[in-house]
Amino acid sequence: MTTTPSSDFLRTLQQRGFIHQCTDLAALDERAQKGPIVAYIGFDCTADSLHVGSLLPIMMLRWLQKTGHKPIVLMGGGTTRIGDPSGKDEARQLLTDEVIAKNMAGIKRIFGRYLTFGDGPTDAVMVNNGDWLDALHYIPLLRDIGRHFTINRMLSFESVKLRLDREQPLTFLEFNYMILQAYDFVELNRRLGCSLQMGGSDQWGNIINGVELGRRTDGAELFGLTTPLLTTSSGAKMGKTASGAVWLTDDKLSSYDFWQYWRNTEDADVGRFLRLYTELPLDEVARLESLPGAEINEAKKILANAVTALAHGEDAAREAAETARRAFEEGAAADGLPTVEIARAGLDAGVAVVDLLVLAGLAASKGEARRLIKGNGIKLNDAVVTDDTAKAAAADLNADGALKLSAGKKRHVLVKPV
Repeated sequence: MTTTPSSDFLRTLQQRGFIHQCTDLAALDERAQKGPIVAYIGFDCTADSLHVGSLLPIMMLRWLQKTGHKPIVLMGGGTTRIGDPSGKDEARQLLTDEVIAKNMAGIKRIFGRYLTFGDGPTDAVMVNNGDWLDALHYIPLLRDIGRHFTINRMLSFESVKLRLDREQPLTFLEFNYMILQAYDFVELNRRLGCSLQMGGSDQWGNIINGVELGRRTDGAELFGLTTPLLTTSSGAKMGKTASGAVWLTDDKLSSYDFWQYWRNTEDADVGRFLRLYTELPLDEVARLESLPGAEINEAKKILANAVTALAHGEDAAREAAETARRAFEEGAAADGLPTVEIARAGLDAGVAVVDLLVLAGLAASKGEARRLIKGNGIKLNDAVVTDDTAKAAAADLNADGALKLSAGKKRHVLVKPV
C-alpha cells in the first residue's frame, strides 16, 4: 500500500515510521475506519522490568489507544515457561513460577504511564496467557491445534533456521513456542474480539501463524503488523549500552541515566527517534531534526525530556534536565546525579580510582578504567586524573561529602561514604 492510509491509526503509524510489514494493510485500514479495533502485543516475563527495546511496541499501543482503538497488553505468564527462540542463539534459562510472577508484577507498573486502563470500549486491558495455556490438555491441543502446523513450515522460520544453521540445539519445548503464540491470538479473538497482533519484525513468522490459525479454526479475519528492527545509525542495538540495558523503571536505572541515554542520541537519529518515541507534531520534528551544527543538541534535550516524561513523569524529566545542566554547565556536584555508596573505612584507607570507576559503572573493568585514565578521560572532582595508580581518600571528599567521578563530558557519578 503506497498511498497514505485513511484511518488515523495507520496514517499516524506510517507517517511516524512504525510500519514494517502488514498482512493486509488496505483491509486493516478499511476495518479501522468502521470502529474500534482490538489489538494486542505480548510481553514475556523474563525480567522484572522492560528495557528501551520494548518501547517501540509500547508506543504502538499508545497510538492505538489515542486514535480510538482498544489495546490489550498480554503478559506471558504461560509462554515465559518455555522462552521465545526468535532472534536467540541459545535457549533461555527456565524460570520458576515464583520468579515469573515477580517479574510480571514488576512489568505491570510500566504500562500505567503509557495507557489508560478500564472497562470502556477503548480502555486498555491486561491479560495473562497463563489463564488459558496452563489449563490446556496436551493431547487435545495436539489434535485440535497441532494438526494445523506442518513441520516443513515450522522449519522454514528464521528463529528455527538460525539455530539449525549454527548447529545450536533447539529444544522441542522451544519449538512449540510458535504454536502457543498462535493459539494466544485465537484465544484473544474468541474472548475479547481481538483482530490485530502487533510486534517487532522478529515476530513476523509467529504472527502469521496466528492469523492463519484463526482463519482455519474459526474462519476469523485476523491481521498482523510489525515494526522495523531498530538500530542506531552506528549499528548499535536499541536499549543496550556499554554499561548495560536501558531499563524503563527507575529502580533498575535512574531517571537521570535514562534521560542521559536519550540526550546522547547520535545526530543522525534525532528525527527518527522524535517520531517514534515522542508525540511531538511532525512539523516540529522536521524543524528540530534540521537544526544546524551544535544546535542539534537542543533537539536532543527535547527528545530526552519528552521520552523521560512519558516513562518517569514530568517532574523526573525536569529534575534530570536540571541535574544535567548543573553538572555540565556549572560543574556542580548536583545531588540528582547517580550515586553509589562505599564503606567509609575503606575510603579512609584510600581506594584506587580504577576500582571506583568499576564500582560506579563508568568502566566495565579495571583495564578499561586504566585506558580511560591514560586518555585523560577521567576526572575526580572535576580535576583530570593522570595517574592510573591514583587513589582517592576521605580527604578528597567535596563540600557535599562525596567524590564526583566523571568519564568524558557526559557521564558523572557521585561516590558517597556510608
